[in-house]
Amino acid sequence: MTKAVALLSGGLDSTLAVHLMKSLGVEMVALNFTTVFCCCNRGGSCKSEAKKVSEALGIPVKMLNITDSFLKLVKRPKYGYGKNMNPCIDCRINMFRMAGEFMREIGADFIVTGEVLGQRPMSQRREAMRVIEREAGLEGLILRPLCARHMPPTLPEKLGLVDRQKLLDFKGRGRKGQIQLADVFELKDYPCPAGGCLLTDPMFAHRIKELFNHNMECELNDIHLLKVGRHYRLDDNTKAVVGRDEEENQQIEHYARPGDALLMLTDMTGPLCLARGDLTEENLCLVAGLVVRSSKARTLPSARVIIKLNGEERVIDSAPLDPDKAQELLVVKRKKTAVLGGGEGCTAV
Repeated sequence: MTKAVALLSGGLDSTLAVHLMKSLGVEMVALNFTTVFCCCNRGGSCKSEAKKVSEALGIPVKMLNITDSFLKLVKRPKYGYGKNMNPCIDCRINMFRMAGEFMREIGADFIVTGEVLGQRPMSQRREAMRVIEREAGLEGLILRPLCARHMPPTLPEKLGLVDRQKLLDFKGRGRKGQIQLADVFELKDYPCPAGGCLLTDPMFAHRIKELFNHNMECELNDIHLLKVGRHYRLDDNTKAVVGRDEEENQQIEHYARPGDALLMLTDMTGPLCLARGDLTEENLCLVAGLVVRSSKARTLPSARVIIKLNGEERVIDSAPLDPDKAQELLVVKRKKTAVLGGGEGCTAV
């Protein structure tokens, strides 16, 4: 029996591709990739969506967290970034290489994906798809059933393992064809729409680019911190992360490492702040001012702030940091604006 490995993100397209191949009598084994940059707009995770789909279809699924290898290529992608910090071509090459190894391991004949020609501007162009297949060592072995009629015949089609006439001709960014096919397969509750990647988000992309500019050797812990709080850059080696609510305070505390400082108000509820880097007295006082500025105590002349560092605690009185200074330190994407006299200024967006 013909067997294929399906890259199952849990999104609508990959779900439809698996449904279609199963209807053609192909035995399917799913492979799901996750990284620290995955996100899902409908709650839960893409990993849980993929598992739900695999259970509904009665096919096995193997879950792989590829964060370590992916973080390396995010730092230095061979084929560059998309609009933000998304190295989509390198990402696809990395996943397909692993999928190819899994395909050979289980004795499968080819790989199936839910990709649609022209749907994504970087990785789903015809030339990009050819590059990805070549770099992954899988030329002719990646079948894209939703858009196969727009692509050259693959090896499984040439060998008669799959009837090309029963494959589809979707193309472009529209979703009308997918929605109609979902009705055919009686999919009522669509999975998260194509998952998501934080690296395509402009705000997160700016944060990670700023981090790379100061610390290219950053670790997974640093990436997790980028997802929460307001971030302030004190100097090349030092930054602070201020929680915006109780949930973020808990996450910040969870990601604190030995050598980090945690600061909070002593006499009222408010934000928790993590400071990392060169924790000089000057920087700690600056961060204490940020804590007061970010709390209800911002209208007071000063407030008491506790500093926890290296197993020791102390309390200092701190005035709220000047709002202009706080804005200056805030890690935020800025745009250039014209200024009289021919110069250029910056304003936060």
